[in-house]
Amino acid sequence: MKQLVVYLSILFAPCFLRAQNTSSIFGTVQSKENNEYLAFVNVYLVGTHHACISDYEGKFRLDALPEGSYTLQAHYLGHAVFETNIQLRKGEAYNLNILMVEQEIIFNPVVVTGTRTFKSKYDSPVIVNVIDQKSLDKIQACNLSEGLNFQPGLRVETDCQTCNYTQLRMNGLPGTYSQILINGRPIFSALSTLYGLEQIPTQMVDRIEVVKGGGSALYGSNAIGGTVNIITKIPTKNLLELDYTYQNINTQVSDHTLNAQASFLNKKKNWGAHVFYAHRNRATYDHNRDNFSELPLLKNHSIGSSIIYKDEDKQKLEISLNYLNEYRYGGEMQVEEAHLSQQAEERQHHVFMGNIDYQVNFNKRKSSFIAYLGNQLTFKNHYTGILPDSSDALLEHLAAPPYGNAQSFTVMGGLQFNHQFMNFLGGNMVLTSGLELNNDVIEDQIEAYNYNISQNSFLYSAYIQSDWEILPSLSLLSGARIDKSNFVDKFIVNPRFSLMYSLKKYHQWRVSWGQGFRAPQALDTDLHLAFAGGGISRITLSENLQEERSQSLTASYTFNYPKEKFILGFTLEGFYTHLKDVFYLHPLGEDTFGEVFEKRNGTGAQVFGGSVEFRANYQKKLQIEAGYTLQRSEFTEAQLVMNNLAPQKPFLRTPNAYAYGVLSIMPSDKFYININSVFTGSMNVLHLAGAPEQTIDEVVTTNPFLVLSYKMAYTFSLQRLKSKLELSGGIKNITNAYQTNFDTGKNRDSNFVYGPAMPRTFFLGLKWRMD
Repeated sequence: MKQLVVYLSILFAPCFLRAQNTSSIFGTVQSKENNEYLAFVNVYLVGTHHACISDYEGKFRLDALPEGSYTLQAHYLGHAVFETNIQLRKGEAYNLNILMVEQEIIFNPVVVTGTRTFKSKYDSPVIVNVIDQKSLDKIQACNLSEGLNFQPGLRVETDCQTCNYTQLRMNGLPGTYSQILINGRPIFSALSTLYGLEQIPTQMVDRIEVVKGGGSALYGSNAIGGTVNIITKIPTKNLLELDYTYQNINTQVSDHTLNAQASFLNKKKNWGAHVFYAHRNRATYDHNRDNFSELPLLKNHSIGSSIIYKDEDKQKLEISLNYLNEYRYGGEMQVEEAHLSQQAEERQHHVFMGNIDYQVNFNKRKSSFIAYLGNQLTFKNHYTGILPDSSDALLEHLAAPPYGNAQSFTVMGGLQFNHQFMNFLGGNMVLTSGLELNNDVIEDQIEAYNYNISQNSFLYSAYIQSDWEILPSLSLLSGARIDKSNFVDKFIVNPRFSLMYSLKKYHQWRVSWGQGFRAPQALDTDLHLAFAGGGISRITLSENLQEERSQSLTASYTFNYPKEKFILGFTLEGFYTHLKDVFYLHPLGEDTFGEVFEKRNGTGAQVFGGSVEFRANYQKKLQIEAGYTLQRSEFTEAQLVMNNLAPQKPFLRTPNAYAYGVLSIMPSDKFYININSVFTGSMNVLHLAGAPEQTIDEVVTTNPFLVLSYKMAYTFSLQRLKSKLELSGGIKNITNAYQTNFDTGKNRDSNFVYGPAMPRTFFLGLKWRMD
């Protein structure tokens, strides 16, 4: 606690200076293309925290402004930033009509994840990368998992040959170091994370905001690597959309996706609703023709809605409810019941998610109060088993097959207070503070394996943050979060500092430092059962497991050069993370059911490297986005991965180099071509014996691979129906750069999978839209 007092005394000196403000700016926001009034446009004064959001009639108003010169900006998704200079005199009411221009590439969107408050991306002291709906659509992403590869430092990997669960690696750290948020709330439980990236359809997503490194100072445990904030869609206008996509996987099996969404606004335009439905049906795919699948059967049904109510600019209420249903089967093909197959994993998920946020603004918008509540409820019926060879074991298996049941319940609530101090030591400052409670309960049982996970996690948290613009060119974001987990005896304090210096708008330097922690509990992949050598491998927790601590440092330089006909920019970033008492898996050997690994504390580890991101757009006709990451992840002391193998210092399944590239060619508003690629360098992967082609345990160094894909789309105008029809098609993984050395048979090592998520896939799409 003494440490926290020191931090607070440094960060938040007396904040009492106020100014008498009597001027105002008001007006409307419209689309330049069709003169339609635009709702939810973020309007703010650069270098201050005076901000507002346009209502459903496009009206906005900024009050209580001191006289002086200002730069006003307006930000709206899918549109270029509007900017103008305004000279305000005391007592003046300035009327302004804002015209927003549609634009494919957006360099300066409004983001919320880095600071928990509304902020222009390039005014944020923390780098926030944004993936919007248009980007997901152009790369033909069916779900969240397929869209996250196209950001610097991010890599989505498939980790099981049978069930195909995925995890997201950020800056060289495994998926358990990343915090998945839904509308800013950590309601994605450890049980949901295993398959959740594939279960969330893109129809549910408005945009994704990614913050790498040190995020735990704001979002608590498990955000050491960073945070991925999935912001769901809200109604902004009346809309109806239907789309269907057919995919053919390597000329063998079919994959059907059907989506629908609609938005509605009432006549007064003070409230609206958005609903969506998504359905996917994919058959099992067997790549090496051994009658065991490499891609599992998927049957997904997702439905959700969001409702928003806004009382001018005084208060806002948002409610979001979603239901995700998924059936997943992988293993021996064409078997009626899972327990009669030679080897199989069967999963039936029912996931309910919801959140409610209420915000009220007062004190002439200098202050705001936010109350929020989120929850997630998951029911899972599952089977993980291998048909025994001996007759006695077979009879026992058939009498009591290893079916299991799991439940997960997560509820979190919080209060947040924001207050703006004008002329604080010559600059402006927003003070953010809050309280949170997070409870996550997991029950998972398979009686046949004596497998029983029962975990009840409580996390009590308080945080405070200062977002201080010291000078127009210099900003300091500083804060601290204190957490109390029921798995840790003491309070844990995590501070965070970020400094940004800007020069002539085009040049930005940032440096950030933060601490984080992970509680000693079962997380994500700890709950996965894998196959190897005819047995089931499991993970247990050491009785003496302690919390893991981290310190992260990042530094970056960003250059942006927007002109009338072209936009050019790049970002150079370096990162370093040190882990103390790092978690690792220690092999205990075999028991009756298979290999057992124990989660223990090692001495430490370090992850360091850098990335470069390049972006350009010429007259909305040609757009390029690319990123390359070079890094290293290793333990301080070599760790044992199997009893008969030499200890390893490098992290397994972690390539030192990976990259992405996206090229969009847009000859007209109706036609575009998108070419995208993902590169993954070589890495070390553990390969356990048991399959006919694998007689020894070993660590394998994989070959690098490059996935190249393209999509073409043309939009027809249906004037009589006042709608549009888009026809699209393309190929994913054109060169079929798919793993070729899979294990075969029921005794395969299901964790020996490292290549692209899918082989060559052809697709055709049809989308109808009326708005």
